[in-house]
Amino acid sequence: MKKTIALTVGIAMLCALLLLGGTWFYARSQAGTEAAPLSLAPSPAATAADEADGSPSGAQGTTTGAVQDGTYAVDTASQAGYRVDEVLSGQDVTVVGRTGDVRGEVTVEEGVLTAASIEVDMTTVETDDSGRDRQFLRILDTSEHPTATFVLSAPIDLSGLAGGTATVEAAGTLTIKGVPREVVATLDARTTGDGAEVSGSIPVTFSDFGVAAPNLGFVTVEDAGTIEMLLDLTPAAD
Repeated sequence: MKKTIALTVGIAMLCALLLLGGTWFYARSQAGTEAAPLSLAPSPAATAADEADGSPSGAQGTTTGAVQDGTYAVDTASQAGYRVDEVLSGQDVTVVGRTGDVRGEVTVEEGVLTAASIEVDMTTVETDDSGRDRQFLRILDTSEHPTATFVLSAPIDLSGLAGGTATVEAAGTLTIKGVPREVVATLDARTTGDGAEVSGSIPVTFSDFGVAAPNLGFVTVEDAGTIEMLLDLTPAAD
């Protein structure tokens, strides 16, 4: 009987060690492999300069000057998500979640961004780990609060777009898990053939939104992270 108990305990300990060891090796393999922050593709001028000095070129965007007045819709090529650091089995790992389920509209009047409303379907945000994604859905209570939104609260002068890419600060209300908080988004924008491209980031403290960062012993998630977006804006249908 004692031998059976000892064998059972020994097998349990071995399984635990193998699990922890596998998690450690996984964390080691993932460190530094996370997706780059969402950002605008290189402009034609930057791409030409890269080619001239032998640097690799990226996708090209077309800058056409000041943005035209009108209402623009968030196109299907847009993305949004989050970036947060965690400690997994003693290894520092950056976790990136993304979704293409982004909707919304922005309005430009006399060269000023007067309104913007962006909605992200949080139920479709994915990382490289389905278990982590299930945890994400649970802590955000997506069955009750399936979306996160950002609504602009102050107009933004877009005159800088006439000279190419412009960086602006956008004050607005970010709502996560049904909790609204005033935030400031840093946006990089440029015009395209018939619309605009915008990349942005918003620093967030998750506990401000009633979101408890997981602490499971072998994994600890930081309370602060970043919301990211890359929006393709095209003229809204009449």
